Amino acid sequence: MTPDWTDDQPIYRQLKDKVVTAIMEGSLIEGEALPSVRNVAVEMQINPITASKAYQELVMDGLVEKKRGLGMFVVEGARDKLMEAERERFIKEEWPRVLDTIRRLGLDTEELLKSSRSH
Repeated sequence: MTPDWTDDQPIYRQLKDKVVTAIMEGSLIEGEALPSVRNVAVEMQINPITASKAYQELVMDGLVEKKRGLGMFVVEGARDKLMEAERERFIKEEWPRVLDTIRRLGLDTEELLKSSRSH
């Protein structure tokens, strides 16, 4: 993870999103420990309270669990839970816009499918 922050949302939210992405992409696997709050704060050049808030939101979302004295760990099923939520969001929010664009441009869905298979 890199400390490339933007101004469009709070840093704790951006850190949370980075962890979620790492889980979805498999660079953080289920059962694996997350870096400590202190290490994340130093590496990402942020306040430890900010890192702690991001981790707490991951706990509240049921993606991470705190093991007393050991740290934070990705829970079993976290990736599947995230993938299902992302699929649902795509179908409800993005797919209708994609379909509108396809129709507006007069694109042939069969041709689109054929061209996507060749890439």
